[in-house]
Amino acid sequence: MNRTLDLSTAVWHKSSYSDGGQTNCLEVADNHPGIVPVRDSKQPHGPILVFRSGSWASFLTYVTK
Repeated sequence: MNRTLDLSTAVWHKSSYSDGGQTNCLEVADNHPGIVPVRDSKQPHGPILVFRSGSWASFLTYVTK
């Protein structure tokens, strides 16, 4: 079974917790139902992590406490 995701239509948004510069920036794409792709803005063609939406929401709840 091929489980390759097509992220060519991903609309990337830089984290609001970014320092405003070009370093230490996390980007997420929120236009894919059920998943949240995440990448390092310094390496836009590098690896992308993909989380289920529920898992990402739990992570955000934990780190923003």
